[in-house]
Amino acid sequence: MTVLVKICGITSSEQAQMVQQQGADALGLVIYDKSPRYINVEQASKIRAVIDDSTLAIALLVNPSEDLVNQVITQVKPDYIQFHGDETAEFCHQFNFPFIRAVRMREGLDIAAEVAAYKAEGGFLFDAWNDDLYGGTGHSFDWSRLPVSTAYKLILAGGLNPSNVADAVSKTNPYMVDVSGGVEASPGIKDPAKVKAFISEAKNII
Repeated sequence: MTVLVKICGITSSEQAQMVQQQGADALGLVIYDKSPRYINVEQASKIRAVIDDSTLAIALLVNPSEDLVNQVITQVKPDYIQFHGDETAEFCHQFNFPFIRAVRMREGLDIAAEVAAYKAEGGFLFDAWNDDLYGGTGHSFDWSRLPVSTAYKLILAGGLNPSNVADAVSKTNPYMVDVSGGVEASPGIKDPAKVKAFISEAKNII
């Protein structure tokens, strides 16, 4: 199966339509106010309205309150919540809503134990570790740390761009690749040429 491509940090309906036209399989909406790609729930709802049924809408949250999660589920109606902070398994499971669990690749991380704790229907997204940032670092990590085969959907993130994504796909065989800054003209503004190049390289489209 050809790898799926998620373009994260979509900040407007126009951007959402553009990346879908370029062939994106999933769009990420960052509802986290410390991100340069932050949008509020109302903005996310408007963008969600232009995301096709054939494209996944994923709402990214970082250490949210229960109220915010419920508000996002009710108003944005994403296909998945992406829990990208320090949320416990108990917290993520209480909503009975499908989610993606982000795993930030800190030193000494026990990947098997992390994965075993969460029932993440949407998969596990592996991202670079940073002491101060929850994602969006622009840095990659040592892909050889990832398991060779998995019983879950492996989503690769962290420092991907049009020049390295083909190599990343070849080496890690992910279900999905996730990119944000690597296809931008500036934070939150996706560059159509970079988006097209990234998707072509990821999917090996000649």
